Amino acid sequence: MKRNSNELNRQTTTAAATSPTDMPVAVDDRWFRAVADYTYDWESWHSPEGRLIWVNQAVERATGYSVPDSLSMDDYPLPIVVSADRDRVANVLASAQQRTTGENFEFGCLHRDGGVRWMSLSWQPMYDSQGDYLGFRTSVRDVTERRKLRDQLRLHAEHLEQLVQERTEKLRQLEHRQRQMEKLAALGQLAAGVAHEINNPLAGIRNAFVLVKSTLTPENEHYDLLELIDREIERISGIVHQMYQLYRRAPQQPVEFDLARIVGEVVAMLESAAIKRRVAIRLLAAPESPRVLLAEGEVKQILYNLIRNALQASPPEGIVEVTVIRREHEAIVRIADRGAGIADDVLPYIFDPFFST
Repeated sequence: MKRNSNELNRQTTTAAATSPTDMPVAVDDRWFRAVADYTYDWESWHSPEGRLIWVNQAVERATGYSVPDSLSMDDYPLPIVVSADRDRVANVLASAQQRTTGENFEFGCLHRDGGVRWMSLSWQPMYDSQGDYLGFRTSVRDVTERRKLRDQLRLHAEHLEQLVQERTEKLRQLEHRQRQMEKLAALGQLAAGVAHEINNPLAGIRNAFVLVKSTLTPENEHYDLLELIDREIERISGIVHQMYQLYRRAPQQPVEFDLARIVGEVVAMLESAAIKRRVAIRLLAAPESPRVLLAEGEVKQILYNLIRNALQASPPEGIVEVTVIRREHEAIVRIADRGAGIADDVLPYIFDPFFST
């Protein structure tokens, strides 16, 4: 029985499908065109000069532009590439004309709806069965979602890196604090020993001073200085007691006192040191001296240290100004000198116990 050509084609195709060793002699190119047109990726065929010859229907899904739109487009596909990537894509297409191969080149694509999609471009040269160069093909895949996930991972990585840096900084601070505590522990042992040695001669000084004071009357012109000496001996005793408790400080109980009076007493104690260094101390106090509720001995120690440091930092013939100011509910003591200031490498240590330059 004679069979028509369509039937022969069907049988040939069936035979090819059921017998791997038998390849069909010829297949209608409609099937190849169907495969190309319905490939998920956006496929294009360019001539050896780079001119667009064919593009599949996936271009419309990826860009919003139809096949006829693409075929009539000047400099395809550059008009639908974001401006920032346009030169890069042009360079890739120029490279493809030189029969190069590449893949995973990402660029931003302008969708017809106004949005931007991220694409990944691959390209390779094409040849016919005789080896003649036919141009090159491009295959473009939408990687917008993958790009978003990658950006999210990058942000998470940056956030994680920030957390690691913060934790590292906290560890560094804890290590620094531990070193400080170890240093304080050593200083505490040293201070306890020094305090024990100071306590005995201090008790002798106090007893001798009591005897000297008992021989003078309040009418003596230096009797006020004796009162000052008595308070300073008491303050030294308090400092020695605090040295015993360097780790477990026992703050003095606050009392109400005249702040300007305390400042004046500290200035008086440092007058001789100022004269020795040829530095003048100028005390400026408001007419109505503020009264404060603080630990008097500790305030004295702070003022003594600050004014003494100001004297030591001042050049000869310099001036140290000590100002007591009352401002509404605040009492301010300002100490100013004409020295060079504290060096940056020293500032972190100025509150360490017994630190000095």
